Amino acid sequence: MYKLFFRLVFQRMDPERAHHLAIRWIQCVARIPVLRTFVAAVLAPRCKELRTEAFGLRMHGPFGLAAGFDKNAVAIDGMAMLGFDHVEVGTVTGRPQPGNPRKRLFRLVADRALINRMGFNNEGSLTVAARLASRMPVFRTVVGVNIGKTKVVPEEEAVGDYVKSTERLAPYADYLVVNVSSPNTPGLRDLQATEALRPLLSAVREAADRAVPDRRVPLLVKIAPDLADEDVDAVADLAVELGLDGIIATNTTIAREGLGLASEPSLVKETGGLSGAPLKERSLQVLRRLYARVGDRVTLIGVGGIEDAEDAWQRILAGATLVQGYSALIYQGPFWARAVHKGLAERLRTSPYATLAEAVGADVRKAGTTA
Repeated sequence: MYKLFFRLVFQRMDPERAHHLAIRWIQCVARIPVLRTFVAAVLAPRCKELRTEAFGLRMHGPFGLAAGFDKNAVAIDGMAMLGFDHVEVGTVTGRPQPGNPRKRLFRLVADRALINRMGFNNEGSLTVAARLASRMPVFRTVVGVNIGKTKVVPEEEAVGDYVKSTERLAPYADYLVVNVSSPNTPGLRDLQATEALRPLLSAVREAADRAVPDRRVPLLVKIAPDLADEDVDAVADLAVELGLDGIIATNTTIAREGLGLASEPSLVKETGGLSGAPLKERSLQVLRRLYARVGDRVTLIGVGGIEDAEDAWQRILAGATLVQGYSALIYQGPFWARAVHKGLAERLRTSPYATLAEAVGADVRKAGTTA
């Protein structure tokens, strides 16, 4: 039913307009008590065997919404209603910014993918912090906050910009993510180099501890799939050195070659970050490499090209404690999270593992013992 609706309605609309319309619908449903309870009962069934704990946080399951969908923290309860076990809002910057000029979001329907060059369009950390502070949760869900650099802030002042957002947002975040991997803010990916990343993450950690002295806010970093293998290793080693709580692998890719893209060349050539199905293999490779390097010392979140329960299961076997999705929601609709949960529960029941935690990294450990 949704696929027909997508073809007849959403596919004919500008992608960004369709996105905002979908968020408004989700918000409206989530505001009506009886209706939201019914929708959640259908779309967010709880599977006890999928209960997950990550960096000290308990969740109904491992499947969450990646950053980028709810940039301004306006639809957290709505996304929980749709079945997401955690919701990562943002990316939020120190100052409000409109993002890049439109048109800046493109559907590659033949590839089940998106290209975006949004440019961190958001209302700024002060407004988002106020919204989170006044929020009255309807559904219990873990809320992550993804922070990035304001475009007009020069690279040499980036640390201060991240610190400002941290001080404002950390009190309301169940976990905090430093985004240094979007391709749509000039110079941002340069911050992934360890000589730049070390002082940035150290400053954010100190700011979070100052802002929230009574609890430790878990701190994660989100990296690009385009990093060379040795750079992935360097980030992994830095995460262990700094006692980072997690790494999210991966953000969107600027690559186009070798991905077997079937969409119109004019679309494929659009600049920006590519997400969705074509990102699947590289994101999985990065995840495996990270787990082989850090093991259980750092919690890993797998994202990029996850379309179904099998994809999510493969990320767990490759080392992900949590998995996230976004692009496939556009193509598969509101029953997507339900299908992923049901499929994961079935795979766990037929696997040799008693719990999801036992399955995390099992394929990588197995490969290590047979190497």
